[in-house]
Parts: sequence; structure tokens; C-alpha cells
Amino acid sequence: MNSGEHSGEFQRVGVIGMGYVGLTLAAALARRGFKVYGVDTQPRVLESLAAGKPHIFEPGIDEVYQNLTGQTLFAGAELPAEGVDVAIICVSTPVQMDTHTPYLENLRKAAQHVAQRCSPDTLVVVRSTVPVGASRAIVLPELEAAWGQGNVRLIMAPERTIQGQALRELEELPQVVGGLDRRSLELGLAFFGRLARQLVPVSQLETAELVKLANNCHTDLIYSFGNEIALLAERWHLDPLEVIRATNLDYPRPDLAKPGYVGGGCLSKDPYILISAARSVGYEPFLVGQARALNEYLPVHVAEQLVAMIRELRGSTEGARLAVLGWAYKGWPPTDDMRGTPIAEMMPLFRAAGLEVRGHDYLVRSEVIQQYGGLPMSVEEAFEGADAVLLITNHPSYAQLELSSLLPRLRRPGLIYDSWRILDGKAVQAAGLRYAGLGYVAQSEPELVA
Repeated sequence: MNSGEHSGEFQRVGVIGMGYVGLTLAAALARRGFKVYGVDTQPRVLESLAAGKPHIFEPGIDEVYQNLTGQTLFAGAELPAEGVDVAIICVSTPVQMDTHTPYLENLRKAAQHVAQRCSPDTLVVVRSTVPVGASRAIVLPELEAAWGQGNVRLIMAPERTIQGQALRELEELPQVVGGLDRRSLELGLAFFGRLARQLVPVSQLETAELVKLANNCHTDLIYSFGNEIALLAERWHLDPLEVIRATNLDYPRPDLAKPGYVGGGCLSKDPYILISAARSVGYEPFLVGQARALNEYLPVHVAEQLVAMIRELRGSTEGARLAVLGWAYKGWPPTDDMRGTPIAEMMPLFRAAGLEVRGHDYLVRSEVIQQYGGLPMSVEEAFEGADAVLLITNHPSYAQLELSSLLPRLRRPGLIYDSWRILDGKAVQAAGLRYAGLGYVAQSEPELVA
């Protein structure tokens, strides 16, 4: 057919862009019986996928690729020559560091590739996070240039999963679908109805685009307020966790979030995508940019505090040994994702202070820690002879550390900066060490050990 009238029979699916979004979606679709063709431009990624070995950590993904690669899961540099029934664009839309504006050439090139390899028979899905209007302004013209106006079936269906739970959430979370026209919407609902349990049809492509940005910017805003409380409590020498606990207890209004670092591939860039889109229509958001600025300030603030504490304890920071536990951007659900990691903003300050930075993470590879300037070590090695410990992520295994055997390894005077307050602060103090966290420094004098 060349009229744009799709039959609604979906068997062959192309996923363009095998980053986190494409990788997990391809696995979920293959499990549902679709024949899935993953497309990526990076030889390393394709080589790994061809061997049935995902290049990104996500619970359950390894098993899917090991069992289904070569059967219902395939990977290559291009879509099949005969095209696919559904082409899903999952390419990255990074924010340019100098201007904080989104780079959308990946999106355009993906649309061009779909236009070349497919036909009006193909349902095209934009799943990448894009500025409001980008599906219509960037993807649609490339398809119409090849297939003609009125022959395109295009939807926007945002991905909203959390790392560590993607395979479950792809089926359990409501799937928002916005269509170019009624027929596109009908086809989109029919396709995603074979994956997601609940569908949320919306009236336009742009509505679906804004849904994704609203979700992530709201999350960034919620977390930023917890960080604001921590910074305020710090100035008054209060415990921010006590303030937040008392604020939330049996109170019927929305809960305050605990303070913590806010990064990742989405929250570190999507606010800028929304700001850029808003400015294009003459609106300057009041809250979105301020929330992002606060969350980006937090790692710098902690690094400055930590350096000052080490200097206060030792008289100098030059040559001091700092053990950093947790290098990924978050610890729960566990991930090896370094996008938006706090350590990226901290390391320049640590280097300037002359610190030796030791590194440990349960999932991040040693070579990645080295790339960021750390010396990869086991937890025990990192503690041995260190002047200070910085716990960045709340990976559950860190909460189970045997402090009775680790704390004696530290030099005195020493410091534990427990960002998430998951360690036993009293045990730290009893061992003759200073204990601190986000917005908090233990005020009572520690019992010095003999």
C-alpha cells in the first residue's frame, strides 16, 4: 500500500537508537512476540548486542537478550531493506552544554532513515524526549518529503520508566499516545495495546510531548524543594531529616522529598528542553530553571563543604585521601548510569584541593571510575588509611557495611560524609570520627576511642 492506510497488523518493529530507552523497549517487545530490529550507529553497541550482551545494566535485560537474540531480537546499522510495520525513534536528544539548547540532528537523521527504508505502510513512533512541536516540525517533514502529504501515520508515545524497573513499568505504567490524526492515533493505540495495560490517548502530538517534559520537570522540582530545606536547615544548624519527618508525619498535604542528588539522563536535561521550547513561544518559565539550578548546585556545595571540613581537621587538604563510595548518578534502583552523576561536578574541586580520590561502586566499571579521575578499589581498600569518606549514592549494600571493621581503618581525625544518612551516625561518632550529611553536621562531641 502507498496510500498511508496501515493494515494494523504489527509483526516487525524497528527501534532506532539502542540507548537505554531503545534497549529496554526492544526487550519488552521481543518478549511479547514481536520481531524487533534494533538500529544503532555505534559499532561497539552493535557488536555487544549481536553477542546477546546488553551494553547497559538493567535488571532482567541480560536474560532477554541472551535468550532472544537471533530469534526475535536483531541488531544492525540499518533497518531491514524491506522495512518494518512500526518504526520507533528512540535516539538521544542531548542538551548542548554551552547553550543549554537541545541537539536534534539525531532526531532528524533517524526520521530520514525511516523515510528511506520504510513506506507509508509504516507506523512511525517518536519516543525520544523532544521539545514541544519537534515531532511535527522535524520528523513529519522528512516523512512527507519521501511519502507525500497525507500518507504519514505518526504518533508520539513518551517513555516514562525508571531505571531499575523498566521491564515491569513498560507494561504497568499508563502509556500516553498522541497522534498526527485520528487514524494515526488508532494505530498507535492498537500497537501499544499489545504491550501496556493502560492507554491514555491525547488529542495531539504536542500534548504527548509536553506530558513527558511535565513529568520529569515536576520530579526535578519536587526533589529541589527537599534540597532547599536541607540548605536552610544547614544555616540554622538543624537536622533536615528531622524537619522533613515532622513535616510529613500524618499531614494530609503532599509529602516533602528528602534531600539528595538529582541527575540521570532525563532530569539533567529535560528541564532545559522544556525551557528552550517555552522560550520559542515567548514564555520564560518561573520554576523549571530555578529547580534545575538548585539541584546542579548541590554537588558543588557538598564538595566545597567536604574540602573545608578536611582542611579544618587536617590543617591542609594537599595529599589527603578521600574514599568516594557510589559513582553512578543514583544507587536505588541500582544502576551503572553516569549521566548527571554528582561526581562529575565534584572532581574539579577535589583535584584543585590536591586530594587523592579513591573510588568504589557496585556496578560502575573500574575503567569508568578511572576516566573520572578516581582510583578504583574495594570498599576495604578505599577505607584503609583514608582521611575522609564521601558516600554519594544510597545503594542498599552501602547501608549494610560492617562499620565495626571499616571505621578503624580510617586515619584520625577523620570524617564520614554520608549524603543519604544511611549509615549509623552514632557509631561513626563513637569511633572518634566526624559525621555529616546533606544539610547536616552532627553537633554532639564524639566519644574518642582510646
